[in-house]
Amino acid sequence: MNPTPLQPINHPLLEQHQVKLYFKREDLNHPVISGNKWHKLKLNLQAAQDQGYNTVLSFGGPYSNHIYALAAAAKIYNLTSIGIIRGELHDNPTLTDAKNHGMQLYPISRHDYRKKTQTDFLMQLIEKFGPHYLIPEGGSNALAVQGCKAIINELKTQTDLSETLIACACGTGGTLAGLIAGSIDSNCQLIGFAVLKQGEFLHDEIKQLLTLSGNSSPNNWQLDTNYHFGGYGKVPAELIHFILEFESYNPGIQLDPIYTAKLCYGLIDLIKQGKLDNRTIIAIHTGGLQGRRGIPELQ
Repeated sequence: MNPTPLQPINHPLLEQHQVKLYFKREDLNHPVISGNKWHKLKLNLQAAQDQGYNTVLSFGGPYSNHIYALAAAAKIYNLTSIGIIRGELHDNPTLTDAKNHGMQLYPISRHDYRKKTQTDFLMQLIEKFGPHYLIPEGGSNALAVQGCKAIINELKTQTDLSETLIACACGTGGTLAGLIAGSIDSNCQLIGFAVLKQGEFLHDEIKQLLTLSGNSSPNNWQLDTNYHFGGYGKVPAELIHFILEFESYNPGIQLDPIYTAKLCYGLIDLIKQGKLDNRTIIAIHTGGLQGRRGIPELQ
């Protein structure tokens, strides 16, 4: 697979603050399972096959990029997929595509969904669905961290990362953990933008993922929790306006409203405040563009 492009970004504030901003176009890395999801899932699905499983099971909300990507990836790997969906089964393009890729969808209450990491609950799922390879919500585990290291390794072949700031959006922390793990021998800094409300817990989640994947936790990264726009899945008018404006400066690039748009909004706001002057920044476009389909203003 050829490296995804490292593309310069245009915005009126960049020249004013002497900032060079680039997109690592991971949204172009796979025709269906694009962005960080491909990196998170590929080693997990290989492990499922290697361990003799025919079925993979995971969790997600009714608009989950992870559920959408897992269904498509499992089909490619000739695996049966089961999606445990939080709340009701909405009639939306995400779940329709998941079903079309062969995923079996099972809704559970929000109360039960909160048990998704509890041993007793996971044992009940084995009793109900039979043996399966379990992938956590968002796909974030030790293998996902190893998979996301590939993004950094590819960047190292494209540019000098010394003194560079690498930025990505954070939902469960797996992608940022992979970027951190891959950057340990590089003189760069990393920043993650939490896309969900009260995302401070991600500090510990990221450190735990680094430990589980056999990596140290250096001090070259930070987490910004100020740009969630009200929580995961919240897309207010201010964010939609930003997306349309950003895309007008950068024809050919689309932002997904859940992750990369919040990342870009945060970066542009920090640049506007003068907090990133004279920096070179590489933002990871993590895909998820299927999520635009539920927002009429972005059609």
